[in-house]
Amino acid sequence: MRKRKNKKIVVTGLGVIAPNGIGKEQFWQALKEGRSGIKPISRFDTSEFKCKLAGEIYGFKPTYFLGSKGLRSLDRTARLLCSAAKLAIEDGGFVIDNKNTDDIGVCTGTTLSSLWNFAEFEKGAIVDGPLFTDASLFPGTVVNAASSQVSIRFNIQGFNTTISTGYSSSIDALKYAIDFIRLGRVKAVLVGGVESLSLPNFIGFYNLGFFAGINGEEVSCPFDKRRNGIILSEGAAVVLIEDEEYARQRNANIYAEVNGVGNFFDAFRMGKYDPEASGLKNSIKEAIRSSGLGVDDIDYISASANSVPEQDRLETKVIKSVFGRYAYNIPVSAIKSMTGEPFSAAGLFQIAGAVGSMYNSFIPPTINFQERDKDCDLDYVANKSRIARIRNVLINNFGPGGSNAAFILSKWN
Repeated sequence: MRKRKNKKIVVTGLGVIAPNGIGKEQFWQALKEGRSGIKPISRFDTSEFKCKLAGEIYGFKPTYFLGSKGLRSLDRTARLLCSAAKLAIEDGGFVIDNKNTDDIGVCTGTTLSSLWNFAEFEKGAIVDGPLFTDASLFPGTVVNAASSQVSIRFNIQGFNTTISTGYSSSIDALKYAIDFIRLGRVKAVLVGGVESLSLPNFIGFYNLGFFAGINGEEVSCPFDKRRNGIILSEGAAVVLIEDEEYARQRNANIYAEVNGVGNFFDAFRMGKYDPEASGLKNSIKEAIRSSGLGVDDIDYISASANSVPEQDRLETKVIKSVFGRYAYNIPVSAIKSMTGEPFSAAGLFQIAGAVGSMYNSFIPPTINFQERDKDCDLDYVANKSRIARIRNVLINNFGPGGSNAAFILSKWN
């Protein structure tokens, strides 16, 4: 094991608003029980579509987290993200005041968050004319709107950045935040991932043929032979990460250590998977190298697998390529079987789940796993969680857009 010279960065706070659990405890319990958050869509009419399900968050009440003041100016995406941020700040015991407002920043991974506002604003301009558009929609038409609202609401002035790289957005946001802390620009960062369910998002994925249910059973079943596409999801997860010394100075509760990260691009065809998945392979190798760990130090892999036939097959192939024979000894699970595909928020959902795995000594299952595929032959923790001592978790994020990311989270000693 190589000794790293970089300063240590730790996770001290966690906020989750997910389809199968609001708050870290509910989310962890749902993962442990193998409880799905996928349900019939209520936010818009699906009568004209073959697909009827999504990872929609029922019963989300932002006033419970944020109060009623200023809520009218926030769209659903901003409400989800600000609520998760509030939970993370409170969980981390981080008091933001005029003395430390410059010491904390915000970095959010999101790609589709502004699409509903943009579509509604444009529709108003076309139907009613430019002079009669709904001006209240305009601030939310930019992709960084939700992240900016977090800084405004909680008086965070260190920096504010939005990363939009599709499936890998939130892990890429984490890497950006890590660099800012290690450069000494800030001492802490709220790192978030968020997407919200809307008709424009749904239609986009539907028309691309990405959904389960178009040509098969409408079910999220990663690595299963029946898999035939994603089930779209929504939600927000935020982690508070800090310089270890700063966290110790304020006597913070430390969950885990932020360890190695790798980010590579496929440079293949837009919207297609690289048949060699070279970007994911390089990302995993870099995450392991930069962590100072060996392949046999990884106790569990939180997979990017989302029930797309090619994606799950390629991820299995890459794991076997990187880990060799040891690949068959590592439990691999896909929490998207329970959450659906939250796109840019996926990496933060996986990090939140990994913290729960370490904290409560379990590996979440891959539910809906019934028929084994010859190309997917690893240990996928089928249908039932497993008691296990977890020290190091590898988290993968990738998709057909070309962006790839891998991250290692380590138990705090």
